[in-house]
Amino acid sequence: MGHAYTPGLKVTERILVTKKRILPLKGDVLAKVGDRVTPDTVVARTLLPGNVEPINVANILGIPPEDIMHHMLRKEGELVKQGEVIAKSKSFFGLFTSECKSKNEGSVESISSITGQVLIRGNPIPVEIKAYLDGDVVEVYEKEGVAVSTWGSFIQGIFGIGGETHGEIKIVVKDNAEVLTDALIDKNCQGKVVVGGSLVTAEALKKAISLGAQGIVVGGFDDKDLRGFLGYDLGVAITGSEDLGITLVVTEGFGQINMAEKTFSLLKSKEGQMACINGATQIRAGVIRPEVVIPFGGDVHAKEKVKAAETIGLTEGYPVRVIRQPYFGRLGKVSALPPELQKLESESSARVLEVQFADGTKAIIPRANVEMLEE
Repeated sequence: MGHAYTPGLKVTERILVTKKRILPLKGDVLAKVGDRVTPDTVVARTLLPGNVEPINVANILGIPPEDIMHHMLRKEGELVKQGEVIAKSKSFFGLFTSECKSKNEGSVESISSITGQVLIRGNPIPVEIKAYLDGDVVEVYEKEGVAVSTWGSFIQGIFGIGGETHGEIKIVVKDNAEVLTDALIDKNCQGKVVVGGSLVTAEALKKAISLGAQGIVVGGFDDKDLRGFLGYDLGVAITGSEDLGITLVVTEGFGQINMAEKTFSLLKSKEGQMACINGATQIRAGVIRPEVVIPFGGDVHAKEKVKAAETIGLTEGYPVRVIRQPYFGRLGKVSALPPELQKLESESSARVLEVQFADGTKAIIPRANVEMLEE
């Protein structure tokens, strides 16, 4: 029997989740192996170089660039304050004085007698890396960061916006088909990760932000609402850096699509527990999926048998989701895996599979147009 090595979204009740928490530049690691951490625990910190502000001192003072050194009041490496005079010149026998002031606070990085420019480096920018998960530090990377592990439930989404956050899970819909409207969002959603059904409206998203909800997990989201919410077309950029006041994880796709029953049931069974979520998404090379992690503790050094499906690939009976039209978003199971190439409507040839949907209907679909769903 042939196998298809197809990427898929994980939805599993128990898995060992490990996240590397790495600084952008080398700095100080504050945690050690064995430390118990929470999502807000700072595990490493560093200082990023401040922004550089060029100042054309020669032009401001009206002097030749080669004379700049004679008029500087601050040397390279010295600290300056915003608005401080860093250079001065006098003309007409000292009757007129010209001054050049620093535009920001920092230090003098360089003085050029060729261009007449001075570079002011802003103060260092402190950066802190938090643990993100509620778990244990299992590895330390000297001056770089740590790895944090926890046993927990794990759900991958198909798209998201917003960065890392956490909060208690709150179910506000009756089932996985109900639309999450603004009427279902109230003050009890403050600080919570709100779970909806088939769609979240733009009004509900805005109300959740105004009431201080931490995140929303839902089946679908309208692409027009996405453009209106962000204020621009997303294109193929990486998401996750948006500062919108909330993190959104879409589990199924764009439009009104019922959240998978397994996903909704798992989230409902964990209501009231803390979830760590991240909306960062990249669908190009180096795929990054938005995620929901629900830690529940346990020995992170314990070993569990890894499911063979991860290494074997698709087999008959394996659950899949179609990710292309005309069956986009539909769930089913593989009913056949023909080994030979088949000609498609586009006249190209590709390996295909047969999918049987929940209503009993079947369809022949290119293997590249489905993704695996973990059992």
